[in-house]
Amino acid sequence: MSKSRLFGRLLLFLFMSIPLVDISALKDTGKDPQNTANHIAEACLEYGFFYIKGHGVSKQLQDRLQTLSWSFFKQDQAAKQLISIKKGGRAWRGYFGVGDELTSGKPDVKEGLYFGQELAADHPLVRARTPMHGANLFPDIPGFRETVMEYMQALTTLGHTLMRGIAISLELPADYFQIRYLKDPLVLFRIFHYPETSENQREQKLWGVGEHTDYGVLTILKQDEVGGLQVKSQDQWIKAPYIPDTFICNIGDMLDRLTGGFYRSTPHRVLNSSSQGRLSFPLFFDPNYHSEVEPVDLSHLSHSAPQSYRRWDGADLQVFTGTYGEYLLQKVAKVFPQLVQEVR
Repeated sequence: MSKSRLFGRLLLFLFMSIPLVDISALKDTGKDPQNTANHIAEACLEYGFFYIKGHGVSKQLQDRLQTLSWSFFKQDQAAKQLISIKKGGRAWRGYFGVGDELTSGKPDVKEGLYFGQELAADHPLVRARTPMHGANLFPDIPGFRETVMEYMQALTTLGHTLMRGIAISLELPADYFQIRYLKDPLVLFRIFHYPETSENQREQKLWGVGEHTDYGVLTILKQDEVGGLQVKSQDQWIKAPYIPDTFICNIGDMLDRLTGGFYRSTPHRVLNSSSQGRLSFPLFFDPNYHSEVEPVDLSHLSHSAPQSYRRWDGADLQVFTGTYGEYLLQKVAKVFPQLVQEVR
C-alpha cells in the first residue's frame, strides 16, 4: 500500500464517527418525519449503526434497570444459578455464566440474563411448543420483574417508531414493516455483564463478544458509562462510545435480507478494556417467528443499487428461504450448542 493511500485510510479512521439522529419527529404526529428518515438512511448506508436521542424512554426507568441489574450480578454463583437458562426450557429464558455462550465457536467473556415476551402456559404459541416463547425466569429481587417488563414495553414501542422511520427512509409506506412482519414481533431482551478484567487479560484482548452480526431486523442497545463496543465500517474497527441519554441502534441480518443488501448488517464486537465491570442492555426487535422473510422491491429508490459483497462469515443472506424462526434456530445452535437440542 502506498504512503498516500495509507495516510488517507488513517485520516478516514480518525474522523469516522457513528451518526446521532434525533428521532423526536417520528414520535410527534404533527412533524414531518422525512428529514429524520433521511438521516437514518445515511447512517444505515454508511455504518449500519446510529445513535438516537429524543427517544422518550424515561431516564428513571433506565437507572432503575441498571441498579437492579448490578444487584443481580453481584450475587454469588449459587444465587444466580437459581434461574439458570437450563431451567427455562423451550422458552430460552434465564441466566447463563461466563463462557457458556459462544461467538464464532469461542467462549464469550460475559454472563447474562435472557428475557422475552411473557406468555402464559395456555397461550397458543406455548401450547404449540414454539421455541423461544413462554414464561420468563426472574430473580427474587424486589422490583426486578416489574422493571424489566416496563422497560421491554417502552423499547417495543420505540422499536415500532424506529421501523416507521426506516420504512420512510426506503421510500415505503410508514407502516410497511409493521403490517407484514412486525404486527406481533419477536422481542428478545438481554442483560449482559462483562466482568472487570486484569491487566494481563486486557493485553490478551479476550473478547466479551467476538465479531458477529445480529440476527433480526433491529437492535436497540443501552450502554453504560464503561463502553467497549466496536463497529466495523469500511474495513475499519471504530469505537462506539457511551453517549448520555442515547441508545445505539443497528441493522440485523433480516433487514439486510429484506432490503436485498441495500442496508447491511454490520459486524461488531465488545472488548472490556476497563478494570471495571460493564453492563449492556440489548433489545432485539425481530420479525414474527413464523414470518417468511422475503426481499422488498426497492427498484423505486433513487439511490444506486448496492454492490455485491462478501460477508465477514461468508454467508449469503439472499439465498436463505424459510421463516425467521428457522433462521434464528440455526444461529442459536451455534451460540448454545448443548442447549439447542432441548429447544428443537
